[in-house]
Amino acid sequence: MTALELLAPARTAEIGIAAIDCGADAVYIAGPGFGARAAAGNSVEDIARLCEYAHRFGVRIYATVNTIVYDSELQEVERLVQALENAGVDALIVQDPAVLRMQSGRMALHASTQCAVKTPDKARLVESMGFGRLVLERQMSLEEIRAVREAVDAELEFFVHGALCVCYSGQCYLSSYLTGRSANRGECAQPCRSLYDLQDASGKTIVRSKALLSLKDYNLLLRLEDLASAGICSFKIEGRLKGMDYVMNTVRAYSDALDALVARHPGLYRRSSFGRASGGFVPDLSKTFNRGYTELYLDGERGSWSSMDAPKSMGEYVGTVERMTADGIILRDIPSGTVLSNGDGLAFSAPGQGVLGFRADVCDASRIRCKVPQHLTRGTKIYRNSSVAFDRMLSSARPARLIGVSVSVSFQEPGRLLARAVSEDGRGVERSFDCAGAEPARDPARMESLICSQIGKKASVYSFTVGRVDAREFIPILPASFLNSVRRELAQSLDAILPQMLPLRHRDADTSVSSPESVDYKYNVANKVSAIEYSSRGTSSIRPAYELSPSPDAELMRSRYCVRHELGLCPKQGSGTSAPLFLLNSGSKLTLRFHCSTCEMTVSSHQS
Repeated sequence: MTALELLAPARTAEIGIAAIDCGADAVYIAGPGFGARAAAGNSVEDIARLCEYAHRFGVRIYATVNTIVYDSELQEVERLVQALENAGVDALIVQDPAVLRMQSGRMALHASTQCAVKTPDKARLVESMGFGRLVLERQMSLEEIRAVREAVDAELEFFVHGALCVCYSGQCYLSSYLTGRSANRGECAQPCRSLYDLQDASGKTIVRSKALLSLKDYNLLLRLEDLASAGICSFKIEGRLKGMDYVMNTVRAYSDALDALVARHPGLYRRSSFGRASGGFVPDLSKTFNRGYTELYLDGERGSWSSMDAPKSMGEYVGTVERMTADGIILRDIPSGTVLSNGDGLAFSAPGQGVLGFRADVCDASRIRCKVPQHLTRGTKIYRNSSVAFDRMLSSARPARLIGVSVSVSFQEPGRLLARAVSEDGRGVERSFDCAGAEPARDPARMESLICSQIGKKASVYSFTVGRVDAREFIPILPASFLNSVRRELAQSLDAILPQMLPLRHRDADTSVSSPESVDYKYNVANKVSAIEYSSRGTSSIRPAYELSPSPDAELMRSRYCVRHELGLCPKQGSGTSAPLFLLNSGSKLTLRFHCSTCEMTVSSHQS
């Protein structure tokens, strides 16, 4: 039986705990440095606190140490790795191979998505370096995932939700080229979300002021079964810079979907942690930050992937502007069931301006009183990207994570209550309680019902269920305070036994490091980057990486996304040619080249 893992992001330990409460089987989080998101660091003490909470449910904690590392930082990184291991971290997510040699072997090693694993050859190479899990490239099809699954024994992880890089992961130098901020050092300036003009070789402007490199957000909520069948065991949600509301809503939606998948295949799959989210809010992904949703290349086909008109979150469609009034707007075509609330955040797309937002001051059915924003016109579609009512529900209706416990109660000798408790993860405790002097119950059936209901409540992180009471002679009269103490002691006894982590596949991943002797772990100090660059073509070539000091006409990114195809100018669509096009933004010029044989696009620095 294969365990399926829902892997949630956490900007902070508090968000990680909320993700666990909402059903996450694992959480990934950055320490104080080297985590590929410079604005999402946490102290080792906070990570230790998160690990302590997570391990009560058999939930794993993964620490991101996935930037490239400079020579001068090796000792600092090694100290961090050792501190994370002492804090209880279960695995490291790594890009730079130097980190492989910095831990004792207790923590598993996961090859970060920055390694751009997307072919069987590449997967075999990375696995041979000692990685027990491969985080696959996002621009892959199910067929390509299956091919990788056949090629390696390592666990496979795949992103299922959230923001998408336009390029193959870890192979982007556009931010460094334009701003000096390195994506491979956790400082991406997100130039893919910027507005560009598109020109041809003659200087003719084809498109003006659009986010031509911006993709929609991933949403594979309905494709989890396909991914599990293809060999994915860990389903990853993007968002280590996102807030509490985003993480809670998204995790709960995917946790419910995974529970449904397991229920459909009880002998094939199970969840990798214990306990389930109980009560709380009903998730709704339309109310979570998104730029529109796509399934990208999962079926091996191209679709509409671009969010060039809306590189920021648009949210859910709520109506179209019928007319403007002196104090606001009137909407038409409001979707059935949509109710706007005072204070909702609204957005629209304006030509040449991108996404603009405004706040609804007072809402009365189709009438919205507000300060009418500039560039808003009749016929404009309005979206809600912040729902006051939904945010209020999230904050006030947080679910509780509870582990099921079966309890048997017996009176095998006078004056002694024996309670045996077995949790859903297999931990068992037995405790004896003195109830000497208690009178026999006049109504044994009623007393048995009271014992079952009183002990069968929630305590700590456990939900107790009591079967019938076994009494050799009689059932005594026991006060509620006594029965409550029985429940509390059972909970404390279970807390003292940590759950055993379940392997995600049929066997534990091999976390040993067996790096090929041919791999050179020295660093190219001049370029300030690791001397190993994982090839975007899936080969095992080892060459100095490019960054910060680009040569003329250097390749800055490569992608399956194609601007020509999105604009209907692809030669395969019957129009256009494969000649280069050019992106212009604030004095910078980039060259787009189209490689039709591999159906890829590259972005390069422009050679005058």
